[in-house]
Amino acid sequence: MYARSTTINGTPARIDDGIAYVCDEVMPVVTEMPGCVGLSMLADRDTGRSIITSSWHDADAMRSSAEGVRGIRDRAAEVFDGQLQVQEWEVAVMHRRSESPSGASTRVTWFRCDPADVDRVLDAYRAVMVPRMENYSGFCSVSLMVDGAQGMAASAVTFEDRECMEASRVHARASRDDFARLMRIAITDTEEFELVLAHLRVPETV
Repeated sequence: MYARSTTINGTPARIDDGIAYVCDEVMPVVTEMPGCVGLSMLADRDTGRSIITSSWHDADAMRSSAEGVRGIRDRAAEVFDGQLQVQEWEVAVMHRRSESPSGASTRVTWFRCDPADVDRVLDAYRAVMVPRMENYSGFCSVSLMVDGAQGMAASAVTFEDRECMEASRVHARASRDDFARLMRIAITDTEEFELVLAHLRVPETV
């Protein structure tokens, strides 16, 4: 399975307009494209940053859709009043304990490693980090998306509400710092979001 994420660093005051545009205009178009599995959206109302992610059966379907989404993606940047960045990923890990309820929140962590170490890091992530996350109160799901050629990855952990996500912060920070040290990877960013749309529909991999 593959995914394309579009990150928009928009204006906080335009978040609600952007959410409406994604729900009403983007989602119906993208999810009808051949090979599309689903769509999700994360939003940080304080910073104006949003991440819209589409999932695809295979890399060919994802790349074939590129021209078709270009116009609605550019329009999204206008609605959010921000700049956008596009990244294509392979979905390496998807594990759900439960479906995400209304009010769910997600913590995303981005990291880099030597491309030659990607498989080793993935094996350790599945064996070590996923079981740790399952012990968090309110844990719903975890996913890990990878760009193996660049040695880049993004981990998303979803909780049933913001309170549970906030309660896990101290332990999660210590856990990921320990993992990064042992695996010799660099954490480049971490941010917490409201889960606006949870329709990625990627099958379980763990």
